[in-house]
Amino acid sequence: MDTQAQEPILELNGIYKSFVDKTGDKVGVLQDISLAIPQGSITGIIGKSGAGKSTLLRCMNLLERPDQGNVFFEGTDLTQAPRDILRQKRHHLGMIFQHFNLLSRRTLEDNVALPLEIAGHPKAKRRKTAQSLLNRLGLSDRENDYPSNLSGGQKQRVAIARALAGNARVLLCDEITSALDPETTTDILHLLRTLRDELNLTIILITHEMSVIRAICDHVFVMDAGKVAEQGPAEHIFSRPKHPATQALLKPFLKQSIPEFIQDRLQEKLCETKENKAILRLIFSGASAQEPLVSQFIRKAHTDVNILAGFMDQIGDTTFGTLVVEIPNNPAILEQTCTFLSTRGVAVEQLGFITHD
Repeated sequence: MDTQAQEPILELNGIYKSFVDKTGDKVGVLQDISLAIPQGSITGIIGKSGAGKSTLLRCMNLLERPDQGNVFFEGTDLTQAPRDILRQKRHHLGMIFQHFNLLSRRTLEDNVALPLEIAGHPKAKRRKTAQSLLNRLGLSDRENDYPSNLSGGQKQRVAIARALAGNARVLLCDEITSALDPETTTDILHLLRTLRDELNLTIILITHEMSVIRAICDHVFVMDAGKVAEQGPAEHIFSRPKHPATQALLKPFLKQSIPEFIQDRLQEKLCETKENKAILRLIFSGASAQEPLVSQFIRKAHTDVNILAGFMDQIGDTTFGTLVVEIPNNPAILEQTCTFLSTRGVAVEQLGFITHD
């Protein structure tokens, strides 16, 4: 889905949030956060533990009220809205938690119907809505079961149904795959994408897992020490990470593209007495991943390129891949390589040198 032309459904301007710690000191958690979430997007907010991700998510529906700044939802400033308007708008900001937060003594139907019960809807409407949502999420005829009878993935489906019950237009998801096994995580992410497409939802995912970002997100905000360190389309974040925090998060993922036998031989400096080859990592995304750019460059530069490793994958709907190549350590060839490939949308990273006897 192309979300670039979509109007923001949720905007945060100049958000600051602090807490008082056990010693009585004031600790800043969020510092001058401004961001816009496009309508219909699946946006990932990623960062290491303590970066402020969950606090930021809770500020979006004012479960945590910011010290400073404004939160706009569909043009309404929630931070300035009267209590009844805020309550009404919150129904459209469904929240899903890591550990499900289901009520153990309530049936699945009653768990899903809870937001409608709080809003004062009649029992017949609550029941009809809950059963419809349970059917949509693959839990038909389970309305009278209790959460203790469900697997983790099924509990998360109930939690998603509950978040949708108030006619949600935005789903706020706080580490919702962290307690799930990889297969169930894949199922839940596929379900979220399907719901986004069918119901025109906007989804915001807090996660520390780059694999989740890679699988589902259109846009990414990287958080570091309470600030937005970097943001952009998911394929740009993967192919052109600029901030050290982003590079650190991506390091385990990108390192997979370099075989051990190459890593063991990589050197940062040239060996003056032996032949050196430059080792480059080429990161392709989108259209550049579909073009035979390496063969085009070989013909253009009249040089040898030895492909050492590579893989291709998907980031959301975008093809993404890396190649690790070895080329002659010639300044002119290196410059020509970087110029040719970068102008065609390929990120070029020089990893070091390998010495040949």
